[in-house]
Amino acid sequence: MRLISLLLLGATIASCTTAPPQPTHSDRGQRDFQELVAGKVAQAPVGCLPYQSRANGNDMTVIDENTVAFRTGPNRVYVARMLGSCTNLGSGGPYALVTRQSGTNQLCHGDIAEVVDTMAHITVGSCAFGDFVPYVRQGG
Repeated sequence: MRLISLLLLGATIASCTTAPPQPTHSDRGQRDFQELVAGKVAQAPVGCLPYQSRANGNDMTVIDENTVAFRTGPNRVYVARMLGSCTNLGSGGPYALVTRQSGTNQLCHGDIAEVVDTMAHITVGSCAFGDFVPYVRQGG
């Protein structure tokens, strides 16, 4: 019985010290990401996406199920890593990301997004936004 307890304790400790695997982009996602941030430098993460950068819904680019980018012009892009994978979002199917903000006009860390199948009109997944990392062209 003592041996089983020690094995369980060891497994628990090992699971706490093992870092989760770092998510990676697909080949297509990596190319899209590189195009968006080319010539730009990462800045300190921010908790909310400025409202003016969301005024036009066409400025959002899905990199993969874990990453979404918002362009605010030729000199700035905000990249958000999702907290949890937005299942099916990066698959290229008839899926859209639907967001709802609670009480503000901003999209912020922790806001929930739903992945909706636009053909069947059903929710097929959900996730939450992490921080937004601005990439800024120097001198821009």
